This record gives sequence, structure tokens and C-alpha cells, in this order.
Amino acid sequence: MALMHEPTAPYHSVQDALRVLETVARTTTGVTEPELTRLTGLGPERLALLLRMLRREGYVEQVGGGAYVTGDTLRRLTSAEDRERALADKLQRTLDRLRDSVGAAVYISRYVDGEVKVTQYAAGPGMPAVNEWVDFRFSAHATAVGKSLLTQLDHNARRDHLARHKMARLTSRTITSDKLLLSRLESQPPTVPMLDLQEYAVGTVCAAVPITAGASVGCLALSLPVEHAHRLKRAADTLNRNAAPVLLSLAL
Repeated sequence: MALMHEPTAPYHSVQDALRVLETVARTTTGVTEPELTRLTGLGPERLALLLRMLRREGYVEQVGGGAYVTGDTLRRLTSAEDRERALADKLQRTLDRLRDSVGAAVYISRYVDGEVKVTQYAAGPGMPAVNEWVDFRFSAHATAVGKSLLTQLDHNARRDHLARHKMARLTSRTITSDKLLLSRLESQPPTVPMLDLQEYAVGTVCAAVPITAGASVGCLALSLPVEHAHRLKRAADTLNRNAAPVLLSLAL
């Protein structure tokens, strides 16, 4: 499967965060903020933002003298023992926090073996998860999740997916023309959230942003009842700005 990679802002944040983590991990006594600035080449303001995120997520800890050492989250995720469980737990905590900050149900989806798969989600009172009335594997053409994943594939891989899954009309807004859908996927900027405005289900609007890590295609998404559609753009922008912690967990 060929991928179409064009780095997004969260991707660049993760690259910088990994540089910081690699530097911290090389010492057992800790490294100070001025030392990190010198060793990573990152500006003080940029570094301060990254360290704030890394401390919040448990990847680094601050010890005596203000030095930074590796945190418990990083140790668990880089350990061979029960890594998958540790990753799932970490992602769920991040999703729960994202749900509360954007005020919407949020989801992680991956493209696995040629199929769309929602791997984890966080919903809550007033923030219901989407009712999967048609299997997400067969409705990529109609969902923000599916379209976001398809934009990250090359043209041939997109055509292969659509050839395997008939584009059924799920609502009056669903695109059923493969030519029209492919054209829209080709023109979608990677930095702009993909939207689903009642294309999958009447009464629900969704948005998704890419979180591709290496050769793995993924996306982070949210859903809102249609009566909250006026919040969709702002919520999607917040989701995009806060995608780095999810991408970082997947990249480690």
C-alpha cells in the first residue's frame, strides 16, 4: 500500500518532541532546559511548549535543580513487556482529556489490512458516540474518518478500496460518484480537517485529522449532534492542535 505523506503541524511537533525525548533519555542524571536548548537546537519558547506537553503526558519528569529525566509513561511505552496494553491505556487517557476539551465524542481510527477500523473512542453524557448503523469498514466514502484515511493513500490504493466497497447512498448528502469523491480527496489539504456533514447519518456531523505515524495510516476524529454543528469548525481546529500527544504515543 503506497501512502501520500505531507507533514502536518502535529507531525512537526512530534519530530521535535522525539528529539527532546532522545536527548533526555541519553542521561541518567537529568538535563536542564538551557542544556536542552543547546543540544536540540530548539528555541527557548518552542522548547518550553514541548516540555509542558511532555510533562503533562508523563513522558518527562522534573527533578532537583530543574533537570528533566524520563517519565513513567515513556518507560512503559518503550518497554517490551505489555507495551500494547500500556499504549491502549495511554491513548484512552488522552482521548478522555480530548473529549472534555473539545466537548465532543472523539475517536482514533486506523487503516489496517485495507480496511477502516475505529480502534478506540471516548464519549460521555451529552457527547454520544456515533451510532454505527452501517459498518465503518463499508462506509469510508461517507464518514470523516474514512475520507481522512483515504486521503493518506495514493490514487491506486484509493481506487482499490472503492472497488472493494460499493458507495451506497446512506443519506441524501452521501457522495456516491467515485469520480467526484476521488477528485475531492485529491484536492483536500492535509492541514484542513475532513468533514462529514450528515453524509453518514442524519443528525450527526463529524471531523477528522490525519495522524500518520511511519507506515501506519491513522486519524483522530470527533462527532457532534447536528444541533451543535456551529461548533464543528472550532472543535476540529482544537482537535488538530491537540493531535500531537496521540501521534507521539503511536510513534514511540
